[in-house]
Amino acid sequence: MGVHSRILFICTGNYYRSRFAEAVFNHHAELRHIPWTAFSRGLAVHLAVGYLSPLTLQALGERKIELRHTGSDRRQLSEADLLHSDRRIALDRSEHFAMILGQFPHWVHKIEYWDVPDVLFESHLRALPEIERRTLQLLKEVSK
Repeated sequence: MGVHSRILFICTGNYYRSRFAEAVFNHHAELRHIPWTAFSRGLAVHLAVGYLSPLTLQALGERKIELRHTGSDRRQLSEADLLHSDRRIALDRSEHFAMILGQFPHWVHKIEYWDVPDVLFESHLRALPEIERRTLQLLKEVSK
């Protein structure tokens, strides 16, 4: 198998939204033989406690998406992650633009921004299906 292109999903804690997007993307890319791999990182992983959000765990279970499609733990975003990705998506512009500007100012305009708020601001019953919808659309884009 050749080298896969890589997509990076970024959120705050690398606990809920980015991990869900990563797993959905990798599951469907594998099923469809699309040569892309997703990985995820957080901008402030110290803000989350635990391996994976129970909401993400439940949503992946309902979709029969195996946990092997997401990382083994929460990881802080690094410059190397940005350099070694072909596309970069932050899950919520209003939350993440300023954080990226503060941590990686020269990358702030090289990242795509979605508008999926964290669970404190929008129910997972709306947020996770929206992430899934956008991720499936992204798969269509990269498979062309």
